[in-house]
Amino acid sequence: MAGHSKWANIKHRKAAQDAKRGKIFTKIIREIVVAAKSGGPNPEDNPSLRAVIDKALGANMKRDTIEKAIARGAGNADGDNYDELTYEGYATGGVAILVECLTDNKNRTVAEVRLAFSKSGSELGTSGSVAYLFEKKGQLIFSSDIDEDLLMEEALEAGADDIVNHDDGSFEVLTSPENFMFVKEALKEKNIQCEAGEIAMLPAIQVELDIDTGVKVLRLIDRLEDLDDTQNVYSNANIPAESYEQL
Repeated sequence: MAGHSKWANIKHRKAAQDAKRGKIFTKIIREIVVAAKSGGPNPEDNPSLRAVIDKALGANMKRDTIEKAIARGAGNADGDNYDELTYEGYATGGVAILVECLTDNKNRTVAEVRLAFSKSGSELGTSGSVAYLFEKKGQLIFSSDIDEDLLMEEALEAGADDIVNHDDGSFEVLTSPENFMFVKEALKEKNIQCEAGEIAMLPAIQVELDIDTGVKVLRLIDRLEDLDDTQNVYSNANIPAESYEQL
């Protein structure tokens, strides 16, 4: 299965996120607390916690910081009661946007998300307005120097749903959310290391953008990601690499 170039865009986004590492750590810690509280502190019995621990380690978070966050969640500490909220809307060019938040103040969060959309000339929609365009999937990205035949054989045997060959030579392995960590670890045992991986809301169909529109959409995404309560922002935009370079 062929697909659009993805690896260059992921590298651009990663560089932008690295520049905001302190805020990224805060978001991951919050996610660990919620996962430990809802599913228990043992990652072997809690796939959500296991996935976010892997995410934290990938962001170079120290293990003692991770353990403290797990203990907070397991201890049901005061001040750690977060609501999980998803906001939906449309950006420039008809691009669908999903914003996942964890918040202890719903009124504050919706006001900040609405303002971010408004400042970008975009529109916050109603629940269900764009969610149907996305599906939750495990996503593993591999660079072009991976042996394609070996990757395909081992990934499918481990339980992957699909392997996408992108036009820049990179590969994308798609899994169910439940199989994400199993497939990732099975490939790692075969010395097949992914460059990036997460459980994400992936669009069924992408909207092709020109460079200028891509810049506008990226500015909205950046504004939303900068909000303290935002955990993840997803879109169905296929943004040219040149758009990232103009930010």
